[in-house]
Amino acid sequence: MRILHTMLRVGNLEKSLNFYTQVLGMRLLRQKEYPEGKFTLAFVGYQDEADGAVLELTYNWETSSYDLGNAFGHIAVEVNNAYEACENVKKLGGKVTREAGPMKHGATIIAFVEDPDGYKIEFIQKKAA
Repeated sequence: MRILHTMLRVGNLEKSLNFYTQVLGMRLLRQKEYPEGKFTLAFVGYQDEADGAVLELTYNWETSSYDLGNAFGHIAVEVNNAYEACENVKKLGGKVTREAGPMKHGATIIAFVEDPDGYKIEFIQKKAA
């Protein structure tokens, strides 16, 4: 068994696709509209679905926002340099909610950014070999 994808409901598919592909550098792997159900599914990731887990962005045509609740935490993405990754996100118009730096009570360098719907993405800096 393996994890295939994590599904996120998004209020504006175009803004979300721009964030995940242009700001975070993922690729749009596939997208399909379901007119009878009035929704669109778009799958994004850093590698093909056969090789790793991806994100499924679900856009319900008649819903522009969601209550995120308090159970979901974040998506974690490994980056080579968290400081540079944050600067790049800001340069591309993204929102950094926690600047890069050591995690509380630890040495791992982390940062947090937020997608257009308010989902948190944690950057975890790759440890030197």
